[in-house]
Amino acid sequence: MSDTTTTGAGSPSGAGLPSVVNLRRKSRPGERAIVLSLVGCALLSVLITVGILVALIEPVLHFFGQVPLGEFFATEGRYAVVPLITATLTVTAIALLVAVPIGLGAAMYLSEYASRRARKILKPTVELLAGVPSVVYGFFALFFVTPTLLQDLLGLQVNFTNLLAAGLILGVMVVPTVASLAEDSLSAVPRSLREGSLAMGANRMQTTLRVVLPAALSGVMAAVVLGMSRAIGETMIVALAAGAQKNLTLDVREGAQTMTGFIAQTAGGENPVGSVDYNMLFAVGLVLFLITLVINLISISIVRRYRQVY
Repeated sequence: MSDTTTTGAGSPSGAGLPSVVNLRRKSRPGERAIVLSLVGCALLSVLITVGILVALIEPVLHFFGQVPLGEFFATEGRYAVVPLITATLTVTAIALLVAVPIGLGAAMYLSEYASRRARKILKPTVELLAGVPSVVYGFFALFFVTPTLLQDLLGLQVNFTNLLAAGLILGVMVVPTVASLAEDSLSAVPRSLREGSLAMGANRMQTTLRVVLPAALSGVMAAVVLGMSRAIGETMIVALAAGAQKNLTLDVREGAQTMTGFIAQTAGGENPVGSVDYNMLFAVGLVLFLITLVINLISISIVRRYRQVY
């Protein structure tokens, strides 16, 4: 008696395997077109980045042909960029102090504590903040946060335009970015890790802080860094509420111009195209681009180092 098992019309069970494998290897109709379109989208994003650099390089070369590098990276002067960088980083730090605790707390509540019904209501509500125009946030900081909240309620002696009001409102605007991405990362942690922690006697808070949060650390860090990039690149809030004059200071009660505020003011001014002041716009833009690029590279390295695959 033969040991070969037959299927169908007496053919061996393995006889049809190559045809099955070949069928699996065949592309479905339109699959190649979809793959090519996705590759095209990826290449387009790279080409856009290269195009931005090309657009920046020529005016920057003309600028540094007329202004020494030391004068550009000075702490004071007409072409000094250090006060702009200091103001930008100060406002960003204030924004992160607001956005990270609130955003991460909202993410942990939505992921670990909220009921399904509450999550359906609260998550879109939080994300709705991202749809508010930034100019609205800027006027809110200018005409409510500074005079009503900071001066009247808190009794702080702040200027009409100041870094504190701009940073606080900028943090509110960044909250949806941090909360949404962090909540997605926390929700992606397998349920088995939570159940194992609870089975070992940990309570819900201990499970969230000691099990779920470390497991989702790469995604949470990416959310924070993305929120930082969003804060650094914001224009209208800082242009309206932070100030329009260069000021090298760490006193958040004072006003100071940020890099994006300077770009907005210069681009909307009356500087002739090709002039030194006009070309400085591109030099500051290149510095801002490089700072954002470094932040994104740090984010990628953090994600790769702490990534957990389940």
